[in-house]
Amino acid sequence: MKRIVLFLVTNIAVGLVLSITLSILGVGRYLAGTGLNVGSLAVFSVIVGFAGSFISLLMSKSMAKWTTGARVIDSPRGPDEQWLVETVRRLAERAGVAMPEVAVYEGAPNAFATGAFRDSSLVAVSTGLLQSMSHEEIEAVLGHELSHVANGDMVTLALIQGVVNTFVVFLSRVVGYVVDRAVFRTERGLGIGYYATVFACQILFGIAASIVVAWFSRLREYRADAGSASLLGSPRAMIAALRRLGSLEQGALPQAFQSAGIAEGSPFLGLFASHPSIEARIAALEGRQSS
Repeated sequence: MKRIVLFLVTNIAVGLVLSITLSILGVGRYLAGTGLNVGSLAVFSVIVGFAGSFISLLMSKSMAKWTTGARVIDSPRGPDEQWLVETVRRLAERAGVAMPEVAVYEGAPNAFATGAFRDSSLVAVSTGLLQSMSHEEIEAVLGHELSHVANGDMVTLALIQGVVNTFVVFLSRVVGYVVDRAVFRTERGLGIGYYATVFACQILFGIAASIVVAWFSRLREYRADAGSASLLGSPRAMIAALRRLGSLEQGALPQAFQSAGIAEGSPFLGLFASHPSIEARIAALEGRQSS
């Protein structure tokens, strides 16, 4: 609940920052003089910017189960599932979070955690991961995912996504309005210059926003790796799990949950990758091991 309150407070704060900043710079007075209500635009931008992130966050568990076909383990089917549930329970206690739902889905090696609330999350692992890794390596992966839960990474990522979405919506419309008035000389209403500029700016600003979100996502992966090492008492198992993962054909998750998985980031599109390279993650853990 605290994180949802933080989400709402951030909504309000972003709107105020946008309005106050433009007022201090004198841009607000200029735009108001040309007919643009900056306050209303700020409110509109916050609502549009955060609405999608907030709804996606609330629906994340249901969507994850539906898109991956994950089966929540209510009654374990055999010793492997029993071990999986008990391992998650033990790690959740160490991490100080409530027992999450544990699920298994068909697919190549991967795992993810999701959920809007720290004490009501979902941890899912693929059949490929269970079949290709040792218990020690799987435990390290589970520690990584539970560290995401303990750190509140799902809510934090949604907050950052909402903030950058808000700035994209707001700035693209401000630039569109200025271009429409200054370049296309539209005197009443909104002309073609406004719509064309808004469309172009939303693409450009959206690309920049994606880089910011991906950068934070990579940071949280390093934190989750370190969290796994803390939960297990040593980074050795997490290093082994990453090395194993690097030697396997990794399973792709649905687009909405790619940042929640454990798979490696793209070496060709590093700025947009949600995960660092496996080599970089191993190096960070080895540095932790030697310190």
